Parts: sequence; C-alpha cells; structure tokens
Amino acid sequence: RATWQEIMGSEPVKPDERDLPQSGLSYDDVQTFLQALRERTGLAFRLPTEAEWEKCCRGGNPSALYGPLDEIAWHSGNSGGRPHPVGTKRPNGFGLFDMLGNVWEWCSDWYGADYYAASPPVDPAGPSRGERRVARGGGYLHGGNYLRSAHRNNQDPAQSRPFLGFRLVLDLTL
Repeated sequence: RATWQEIMGSEPVKPDERDLPQSGLSYDDVQTFLQALRERTGLAFRLPTEAEWEKCCRGGNPSALYGPLDEIAWHSGNSGGRPHPVGTKRPNGFGLFDMLGNVWEWCSDWYGADYYAASPPVDPAGPSRGERRVARGGGYLHGGNYLRSAHRNNQDPAQSRPFLGFRLVLDLTL
C-alpha cells in the first residue's frame, strides 16, 4: 500500500498497513496507477498476461500448488477474513510470494472461456477484446479450488472488489 500511496497521493498509510497488498481496485484504477508509475519512473511497468502469471505462479512446479496451502497462502481457512502483509508465507520455486491467496491479481488479458483451446502455443496474450478481464490466484476470502495455479477467474474491469489487487511486471529492454 505504501507504493500506491506514494504514486497516487492518497491518504497516508498506517504503519501496520504499509506491507499489505493494495486491494479494492478496479482494472481501470490499476491502469491509472501504471500510467502514473511509468511517468514517475520512466520504466515500463505493466500487468502480467495470464500466461505469464501462471508460469510465475507455478515457479517451475507442474502441480496445482507449489506447497501445502496453509504454508503458501492466506485463504478462507486461515486469513481471519482479511488480507495479510505480503511475503509472510513461503515463496514458490521462483522466490515469488503470495502467488496464491491474499488477493486476486488482475492480469492484462481479456477473458475468453475457450481462448486456450486455440491460442498460440508461445506467449499467448488473450483475446483482442472482451467484456471482462482475467484475475488469478484466489484471495483471503476464498479457498479450495480457487487457490490453484490453473484456476481462471474473470471480473468486470470497471468494478473494484476488496479482494482484488495486482502484481507488477517490469519490461526490461536489452
């Protein structure tokens, strides 16, 4: 939340909330943040594609989970109905925290229910248009089948939800 506050100039973050994931955001809110972040830093930040998100979530592990659920994720069975500071559960094989649980994460793709049946085999970027955007990972209010690396969800990009957040990707030019 501290980074969001610094870039967006919102109300100061309470010290005990600095490391919480920024949530309660629509896809459109995140796009506004990304534009401000790019202007402020001169760097090419963006949301991951759905395929990038899943590859990062798996962390080199082909299973649905990269460890025992309680060790890797805040979910409906252990969260107390609230988000928790990022990085307090075990990371995956790539060293990434909270890929499952805590908050759902927006992806850049439009949602297509059958998109992957005929998608390009390398770097699929989702349908070119749609009505809903992809969200992945599950959240602190969800459990079971929602917290799996392959579970797909979709949301109205104009609506915010208390359990919806995002993860940044930084494109590096070599």
